[in-house]
Amino acid sequence: IMIPLMSERVPWPGACPAAAAPVGYPEATYFGSRTFNRQFMHTVETAQAPIPRGHYSQATVHAGIVYVAGQLPLDPATGKVTGDTPREQAVRTLRNVEAVLVAAGSALDKVLSLTIYVTAEEHWAEVNEAVAMVFGTHRPARAIIPILPLRGGATVEIQAIAAAGEG
Repeated sequence: IMIPLMSERVPWPGACPAAAAPVGYPEATYFGSRTFNRQFMHTVETAQAPIPRGHYSQATVHAGIVYVAGQLPLDPATGKVTGDTPREQAVRTLRNVEAVLVAAGSALDKVLSLTIYVTAEEHWAEVNEAVAMVFGTHRPARAIIPILPLRGGATVEIQAIAAAGEG
């Protein structure tokens, strides 16, 4: 039995100019809309975390959610990798994530999800120890993914999604 794809049964809302946003989504903020309103989105920049070297921001905040770009274990003042072990590098990286979250009006205890990239599977245990130490009893959803080497000898990169503001 072949089941048609959703796109074959229901047109994608942004596929034609006449498509309307689903009930409960104002037209100006519905992602499928061609009239996405950027006034509800802002970027975050803080000197307390490494300044991006590429065309991206440290974080973007939209609809009460903070999307933190991948952070490396860089010293914000020097831009150099710090830490001799994966554990030390993970702690530095999480402190960079924390600095971006604070600048966005959030905190570590509001992190919903982490995506952690490590340069070797063998680093998992040390990185896990660092995450447990930094987060304490808070246990956000998480993925850990082995990848190719990172720049400057870094062994870990961490991306986060967190709730913004009060609550």
